[in-house]
Amino acid sequence: MTVSALVTPPVLTVDRLCVDARTPEGLRRVIDDISFALAVGETLCIAGESGSGKSVTSLAIMGLLPKASLQIAAGSISLQGRELSRLSNSAMRSVRGGDIAMVFQEPMTSLNPVMSIGTQLTEAIREHQGSEGKSAEAVALRMLDAVEMTEPARRLKQFPHELSGGMRQRVMIAMALSCRPKVLIADEPTTALDVTVQAQILKLINGLKREFGASIILITHDMGVVAQMADRVVIMQSGRIIEQGDVVPLFNAPRERYTRELLAAVPRLGAHAGTDGPPRVSPQTAPNPPLDPQPILTVQKLAVTYGRATGWLFGKTPSLPVVSDVSFEILPGQTLGLVGESGSGKSTTGKAVLGLIPLDGNVVIDGRNIGGLSQRQMRPVRRCAQMIFQDPYASLDPRMAVGAAIAEPLIIHGLANKGERDDRVAELLRRVGLPPEAASRYPHEFSGGQRQRICIARALTLGPKLIVADESVAALDVSVRGRVLDLMLELQETMGLAYLLISHDMAVIERMSHNVAVMRSGRIVEMGSRRAVFEDPQDAYTRALMKAVPIPDPERRQAS
Repeated sequence: MTVSALVTPPVLTVDRLCVDARTPEGLRRVIDDISFALAVGETLCIAGESGSGKSVTSLAIMGLLPKASLQIAAGSISLQGRELSRLSNSAMRSVRGGDIAMVFQEPMTSLNPVMSIGTQLTEAIREHQGSEGKSAEAVALRMLDAVEMTEPARRLKQFPHELSGGMRQRVMIAMALSCRPKVLIADEPTTALDVTVQAQILKLINGLKREFGASIILITHDMGVVAQMADRVVIMQSGRIIEQGDVVPLFNAPRERYTRELLAAVPRLGAHAGTDGPPRVSPQTAPNPPLDPQPILTVQKLAVTYGRATGWLFGKTPSLPVVSDVSFEILPGQTLGLVGESGSGKSTTGKAVLGLIPLDGNVVIDGRNIGGLSQRQMRPVRRCAQMIFQDPYASLDPRMAVGAAIAEPLIIHGLANKGERDDRVAELLRRVGLPPEAASRYPHEFSGGQRQRICIARALTLGPKLIVADESVAALDVSVRGRVLDLMLELQETMGLAYLLISHDMAVIERMSHNVAVMRSGRIVEMGSRRAVFEDPQDAYTRALMKAVPIPDPERRQAS
């Protein structure tokens, strides 16, 4: 839909916007000639992969482009006929928060950690509404109540670290809506949230749109979220808009190949119904070597308790059981999917089975019980079991070339000379789909998906039999996620790897797992084969997790 095609005047118009980035080689165009309009009361979803220009577009609208690196080169941004791109900083401050508000992707980094929730909420209210003291606090309390925050009066006195991710995102939405803006921009507001919390936040945004009359720009790479929320959709790639239109026609008959690829890459719950294991992706035709029928990992009555330490300064810390009575086993060449919400104990379980935190119970890796082993005694176990963490950038030393990071385990274990290490690094990089010359580059020079491939290569350095993958694709775009999952399946097929796959994404668990364990409040509430858990779930919590998964079909949303 073009800007001129709207029947009623739009609340926000972006017309032929161009944004340049300053680089050592000169200016580089990162947003190229984009145009769209936002109607009153409409939800417009801007979708595309990382680097497509979605967030830069939102920052340009908000007047928040970092002047040292980005500048508007051409075009206009107007709010109900008022040109925003030429406003002074002081004039734009009155618009920002008052007329246009924004909810950022990561609420923990958006909130001030040393200020209470009440102070941060009332700050915006005082700035844009002129309310003071008890009056501003009353507005803040009403806004927390509007976003369905439990115990809103108590939350005003708390600090960001005392709230869960979903609660922090509710605070950000309350702050954004506190001054009743005409336009609300939500930049990936649910990417880091569990599927049930995501469903709650999306339902909340829809409800608040009706209550407050705001028009919404929702930025996301999740086409399931687009199908659930959008009235219209803008698809971006490499800084350009390649397709836009109403949500149902765009999903049913996308014109552009890139749009079709985005839709095809969306994991769909139930896509693997009737099968007992993940799909085969390895091109190799020769049969895989026979696998040991004995479990590579056996966990019996695992328990983890935090806060048992004592000290002369603070005394004894109250103990908090976070994992209780967890038992399972994983055979070579198989994947156990461990699924549940944040705080359910998934990541704690993953760390415990690798001996990274103190534990009670029995954990046996490749026939060796790791309970009570010293760090030195754990070294042989480390060769057998490795971990892939959620954030690949935080997992890699930014000052170390990736080749050195991949080779480091060989040095620690004294397993190879320099020539052999270089050969092993080159082999592993090829194995994960990267060129050997990438060894000399640094983490910041790679995309998120490439960095996760590097972390997989590092996990494979010592030839492990077991890999614990903790939310290893949660932060990746849907198409990149699919390629990394295919890589993990191929490695499993050709190398006989066993995975403990930790995720809150039910579609990822269904695609990757042979067996599934569902965790809640530190305990496994349901466990069985993938087919049994997904096709005939017995526990109400499992059914709730599955029901909360966004359906990538806008017609089914509208019919519900």
